[in-house]
Amino acid sequence: MQAHTNAAKETPHTASPQRVWQHLCQEGEQVIQDEPLLASFVHAFVLKHDNLPSSLSFMAANKLSDGVLPMITLYELFLDAYEQAPAIADAAAYDITAVYERDPAINQTLTILLYLKGYHAIQIHRVANTLWQQNRKNLALYIQSRSSAVFGVDIHPAARIGQGVMFDHATGIVIGETAVIGDDVSILQGVTLGGTGKDCGDRHPKVRSGVLIGCGAQILGNIEIGANAKVGAGSVVLQDVPANATVVGVPAIKVGQNKTQHPSQDMNQNVLEGVDLSQFIHFGHGI
Repeated sequence: MQAHTNAAKETPHTASPQRVWQHLCQEGEQVIQDEPLLASFVHAFVLKHDNLPSSLSFMAANKLSDGVLPMITLYELFLDAYEQAPAIADAAAYDITAVYERDPAINQTLTILLYLKGYHAIQIHRVANTLWQQNRKNLALYIQSRSSAVFGVDIHPAARIGQGVMFDHATGIVIGETAVIGDDVSILQGVTLGGTGKDCGDRHPKVRSGVLIGCGAQILGNIEIGANAKVGAGSVVLQDVPANATVVGVPAIKVGQNKTQHPSQDMNQNVLEGVDLSQFIHFGHGI
């Protein structure tokens, strides 16, 4: 994972936690050489640790600690979660690679680990979700509450999130209790995966693999966003979206089929590019 070039990059599913960790440590050593003022910071968050779960646990404890749960308690809690559910460490490595591949502003993996709150919020959610599944629901809700306050990203601990997921910028993302997000999904800031009222039970969206959701989109109700679909910025989605479709508007309607196979990886948020408009009928939304 060198600086961005025109060469093909690894896909999220080829990067193990061990390989990602090696890159992070190499980049950490380089940062210290380039900017000695950050030496203690990089050492504390990366170089003093033996692996990615330890580093992530330290990050979470540093960000979330308060007068109720001190840093050492949270650090041990998160380490224990990674030991009990090693799959969340695998997902964390895939997420780093996904962000590196998709975000043109990122030229090293270390930036993701140290600075990107969308990445942080997802990894903390994975631990909260592990606690929720262990029926430690009050503790999971506490972790969620602290994460929401710190990052401005509100993910119910029961929500299910796949791997290779990117929250770009992330501010204002809200994900409800019964929401499901598949693998290789990209979501921008201000997106809501919410309900439509006071109904109980399964009431939140199911976002399948490969989906791209533009900034400010509101997806409401127990509906399905099909694999490799694209939701335009600012859209309000109230019904199912077919696989490979692009939808836009208030309320959102289908405007065409995606020509690209992987919208979440291409990150092209112009709904008129990469869309086959041969069957398009004017829909009156002023695009």
